[in-house]
Amino acid sequence: MHYRFMHRLLVKPLHLLLLLSSTGALAAEMTISIEVPQLNVAEYHRPYVAVWLEHVDSGDITSLSVWYDTAMRDREGEKWLKDMRQWWRRDGRSLLMPVDGVSSATRPVGRHTLTFRSGQAPLGNLPPGAYRLMVEAAREVGGREVISLPFTWPNDVHTESDGEHELGNVSLVLTK
Repeated sequence: MHYRFMHRLLVKPLHLLLLLSSTGALAAEMTISIEVPQLNVAEYHRPYVAVWLEHVDSGDITSLSVWYDTAMRDREGEKWLKDMRQWWRRDGRSLLMPVDGVSSATRPVGRHTLTFRSGQAPLGNLPPGAYRLMVEAAREVGGREVISLPFTWPNDVHTESDGEHELGNVSLVLTK
């Protein structure tokens, strides 16, 4: 009887530990780096930026991050979200801003890194498949630009593209 009691105390925690470590090993990480370039213009405004995933086959959308002017009185900054036309048509108009963990203030010139883990919001339990990372920027008294990076989830990937005016370098790194 003493043996069975000791067996339960030792074996059950060992099984739990193995289960937890095996599910953690399946977690994938997505790191997105977005460069907001320095522009030589008379009137500079920080860009609004939307970052989302599009499933190539189903067309499902997952908004990951939206940067906009959150400090304007009476939520005035929200009315300019529609200037990011592609994101707005696909997901933005159906969202009630602000979205916890997704929306935030605009970012200054420089490189900005976003990291997401599978199983955690807003990435969640993204099903395997072919996707496009979409990054769209729009700036008052400026232009609009969209960068698309195709990838397969959850493979190890490093891909990048350079913008022409509103965005600088955008990179995506996936690790399993």
